[in-house]
Amino acid sequence: MKSRIPFLYVTLLFVSCSGNKQISSEFNRYVDPFIGTTYTGHTFPGATYPLGMVQPGPQTGCIGWDYCAGYRYEDTLISGFSQNRLNGTGVPDMGDILIMPFSGKDTKNFQSTYRKDSEVANPGYYSVELVDNSVKVELTATSHVAMHRYQFEKENPAIYINFQNGMVGSENSYDNRVLDADIQKEDMYTITGYQRVKAWVERDLFYVIKLDKPIVAFEDAEDGREDKAPRKIIRLADEREVQIKVAFSMVSIEGAKKNLNLELEHWDFDTVRKEAENKWENYLSRIEIEGTDEQKINFYTALYHLLIQPNNVADVNGQYKNAKDSVSLSPFGIYYSTFSLWDTYRAAHPLYTILTPELLPDMVNSMLLHAECQGYLPIWTLWGKETHCMIGNHAVPVIVEACLKNFPGIDVEQAYHLIKKSLTVSHFKYDVEAYDRYGYFPFDIVEEESVSRTLEGAYDDYCAAQLAKKLGKGDDYDFFMKRSASYKKLFDNETGLMRGKDSNGKWRTPFSAFHLSHAGTAGGDYTEGNAWQYTWHVQQDIAGLTELMGGTDKMIMKLDSLFVIEQSTDQTGFVGDVTGLIGQYAHGNEPSHHVIYMYTLLGKNDRTAELVREVFDRFYLPKPDGLCGNDDCGQMSAWYIFSALGFYPVNPVSLEYVMGAPQIPRAQIKLKNGKVFTMIAHDLSKENKYVKSVQLNGRQIRDYKISYDDIMQGGTLEFLMTNER
Repeated sequence: MKSRIPFLYVTLLFVSCSGNKQISSEFNRYVDPFIGTTYTGHTFPGATYPLGMVQPGPQTGCIGWDYCAGYRYEDTLISGFSQNRLNGTGVPDMGDILIMPFSGKDTKNFQSTYRKDSEVANPGYYSVELVDNSVKVELTATSHVAMHRYQFEKENPAIYINFQNGMVGSENSYDNRVLDADIQKEDMYTITGYQRVKAWVERDLFYVIKLDKPIVAFEDAEDGREDKAPRKIIRLADEREVQIKVAFSMVSIEGAKKNLNLELEHWDFDTVRKEAENKWENYLSRIEIEGTDEQKINFYTALYHLLIQPNNVADVNGQYKNAKDSVSLSPFGIYYSTFSLWDTYRAAHPLYTILTPELLPDMVNSMLLHAECQGYLPIWTLWGKETHCMIGNHAVPVIVEACLKNFPGIDVEQAYHLIKKSLTVSHFKYDVEAYDRYGYFPFDIVEEESVSRTLEGAYDDYCAAQLAKKLGKGDDYDFFMKRSASYKKLFDNETGLMRGKDSNGKWRTPFSAFHLSHAGTAGGDYTEGNAWQYTWHVQQDIAGLTELMGGTDKMIMKLDSLFVIEQSTDQTGFVGDVTGLIGQYAHGNEPSHHVIYMYTLLGKNDRTAELVREVFDRFYLPKPDGLCGNDDCGQMSAWYIFSALGFYPVNPVSLEYVMGAPQIPRAQIKLKNGKVFTMIAHDLSKENKYVKSVQLNGRQIRDYKISYDDIMQGGTLEFLMTNER
């Protein structure tokens, strides 16, 4: 998800300093969680368990778009350590329960400077030395429980807890974030509580905070504020080391206690850290690559960011709160949320089908449970609730892809029923009556993002048609295929671009091909982009778009223009997410992600190779400001992983991957079915960035495509690289 607030890019010359040298694991040691923690990446360096509910980490700020993840690498003060985060989003939320230890004299604001060279972040672990507060802090986590270890350097150790804390868009939102709160000190070691909070979504949070040393006093922190949730100070005896466990539940305090007791009954911090590292190592080791240390750091950090979410928000007994706030029981014991589907359907979910196929049925079935409750498939879910963020119905391609790939444990007929319902009954941001009446979304009826909604909707229709075909539903197949061609009605022959049209069939006039818009910019016809960037959003029918353009040669000329036209003087409107620019191509935003690969489909793989290399060299760098846009719950990272391997899912439900040009010399994917898929790039170098030929198991690949089955059957994909176009 992207922001609505413009951000001015300032180059920050940071170096990677994650302390990975302290990790002996073969793959974990290449992960640098500091990548993307400033500029627009919105990642965080805290400790997290793969797909876990909690992500304890340092907080250097919590208000505004810069602090969607609560941390900026360049900040010099840490305000505390909150227990959960979002990875790479453009809207702030989470950051629940800020905890800050201190020793020596009491402080007024509890913030502390810290030794930058002491800051260490690895998969499942974070540590830092606080200078002003005279404490060393270490963090690790299980799926539902954050664990803290503090080593106090001075006398009078104490712990400040801010229950009002959270990531929000404004100071006013911060003041009103907590709607209701109840906190109890159950005994000398235990604090329990409940909060109803509202930021991006309104949600319930139940928690248990448990210490391994007795609480001497539990005091109010006097700061003159009148919030629903208090700030507290825990006084301790003269302890030198204290550990804290914080367990969460969205259902009940009893649920939080069950999560704590089942996942983390003991107090062995190092064991918890090692278990988290081992879990990460298991996932990261599924692809073994060769290359430079810099390439490995970029690659494995991308894989790490991919697997921070979606998050299992169900308790260990399978209970969760559904979209209507009722307690439900997952029949499969898990309930995934944090689905940034407008972003992740493009490459992240296709990558899950290859690397983590055991997770796919639960992801899809979580979406189906959400739809059964809400009445339509999820759009962008957080903590089990619907944010209605972004446009389209992009759970559809994710579910269709899983069904076409024959993943077990999915009721395909029920999945299709919910897909059809989601695409034929109006809901938030989806006016079916207007769509069916006019064959597109007219801008005088759908006043925001009408062109983007038409193009995105057409792709969802195409996906539904493919599942209808698989199930033998011929009439439905014809209906959805007809609607999938709706993009053609918005193609303006005069400009060669997708252009808004009203209910009378008249083009938007005046028309600026460079004007940027978003839902927050009333009257804009595009989502986080302009006509130049969205014209190519026809993943399902590139041949049809080519015909509209006037044939292959003219299509290539138009594509060439995209990558060379500089920002126009009339490029006004919303600009915050149009980053990572090559001409008008914006790699920092997801609608552009498949566009480079269109050259290959037009017979110009050499141009794809040039552009992939440029994106790698400019927009994925192993440093805190190394990402050119929000990581968007792993989608930016998934593009990197696929492209490093030399292929990309331009149209995910086609079950095909279009060749680009590999960026690493060799990779082995260890598939869950026991087979191995190997990619080799012979003679790859800085100069040899072009593909001379490609073979799969010794067979020449002339159309520059491979299939999902090709990968899952194992084998060897070999590229012969050259310096000649």
